[in-house]
Amino acid sequence: MKTMASELFSEFREHSVSEFFRKNAAMLGYTGKIRSLTTIVHEGVTNAIDASEEIGVLPSVQVAIKKMNDSPEHFKVVIEDNASGIPEKYIPDVFGKMLAGTKLHRHMQSRGQQGIGISGGVMFSQITSGKPTKVTTSIGNGEMIQADVMIDVDKNEGKILNEEKSKGDWRGTRVELDVRDVTYVRSRYGPFNYLRMTAIANPHVQITFVEPDGTLTVFERATDKVPPRPKSMPLHPWGIMSDDLLALAKHTKSRTVTGFLVAELSRVTKAKIKEVQKLSGIDLNKKPSELTWEDAEKIVSAFKQTKFMAPPTEGLRPIGAADIENGMRQILKPEFAYAITRSPKVYRGGLPFVVETGIAHGGAAGKSADEAEGEEGETGGLELIRFANRAPLIFDQGGCAINAAVRSIDWRRYGVDTAAAPVTLFVNVVSAYVPYTSAGKQSIADDPEVLEEIRAAIMDVARELRQYLYRKIRTKERQQRAGIFEEYLPVIARKAAHLAGVEVPDIKKLIEKVAGVKVGGKRETPEES
Repeated sequence: MKTMASELFSEFREHSVSEFFRKNAAMLGYTGKIRSLTTIVHEGVTNAIDASEEIGVLPSVQVAIKKMNDSPEHFKVVIEDNASGIPEKYIPDVFGKMLAGTKLHRHMQSRGQQGIGISGGVMFSQITSGKPTKVTTSIGNGEMIQADVMIDVDKNEGKILNEEKSKGDWRGTRVELDVRDVTYVRSRYGPFNYLRMTAIANPHVQITFVEPDGTLTVFERATDKVPPRPKSMPLHPWGIMSDDLLALAKHTKSRTVTGFLVAELSRVTKAKIKEVQKLSGIDLNKKPSELTWEDAEKIVSAFKQTKFMAPPTEGLRPIGAADIENGMRQILKPEFAYAITRSPKVYRGGLPFVVETGIAHGGAAGKSADEAEGEEGETGGLELIRFANRAPLIFDQGGCAINAAVRSIDWRRYGVDTAAAPVTLFVNVVSAYVPYTSAGKQSIADDPEVLEEIRAAIMDVARELRQYLYRKIRTKERQQRAGIFEEYLPVIARKAAHLAGVEVPDIKKLIEKVAGVKVGGKRETPEES
């Protein structure tokens, strides 16, 4: 038996993060030829927008997908931003090391949060083409650097193969990835629709896109206001777990548990501490290092019974109802648009989150991506566009909490035929740590608190749409009634006046009073009524 165990473990060895994801690229979203190309665009664009917002600059992102001549499934993807650039010493880590970055350890909103995104793109490029990723970035002091980067899979490290410095006043970062075994199509899952959705959720961003056939599309920004930079937030006592509490206790500088809870958690005051101590029965004057698992469980239980103020949101930057409407009107040009931003809530882990929803009817709403550029004619079907921290979620819709919330609603109550209505529903979940179902970041876990809040937000905007549709039907009925009156009442008036031997009266005012519209004039719109 001992010999068998020795033989079994003779192949035991440690694997690097890069090696794991090289063999499991599907976990990062690199599965399927269309999705893989869109995932590369997604990772590059989210990094570009985050980097520009970090320095308070209106993001201008340029994306080009160039078809290479040797194969129909060989493309070069180029993504360029106007942010601050990357210091020279960080270039290998940014593009060549997985789980490294500026976002994971901060409790604040960002599109990326794991430190995998762009390095995952470099990895996919490397394993499909065998070529390095070309990075051009400003490094300060009027200097630029161009470097070829590859990943040392065994060590999870970036390697610079070639490097060249030059002078110039250009600022930003340009990434060129050589990828094979991918396909470009203009569909709901392709890069075009991804960028269209990004433009809706980020009305302050200008995106220039060149497709493989040379088609140029510019998604213009709808506002010149840069979202304020979010701040790091402490955890909220609601939703915090015992393990979270003990992890914080290990690193606190406070001398007592009371001081630790007040300093490390949000909305915890000395008055609330008294309630927690009474409910938990724990001596909160002891050292944080003396907390046991049982102590932590009792404190967490007491938190759930204590009334705290809602969590702070300085670490969150929702889009805002006005900008969501602006984004939808800019891209969809609907007849009706309405949006809301809900109050913050807390889910497991003590992290606040905000749900925003918008709904659009008419125009290009409800159309598929290839119809979205203003074609005339009938459209059909409720189009759901999902976002997390302003980043589009295109794939894995079936297992997403947003989709589950939409399916749970009886849309007939709101006058919407989901198979035929020209309706686009917008949902954005904002949090320092969105509860994704996988490293691919395309689906949100159906945590009960998150699911119920999404559902409530959708019903809020659906009620506004129902009122609009009711007003539209009522206006149409009045116009039909007015048409009948305009056609027959003048005839009746003339006949009656002739029989009575009097002048024909002016009956326009009577028609207007009965029908509720101006005769021969402009009809009321649903908004005016």
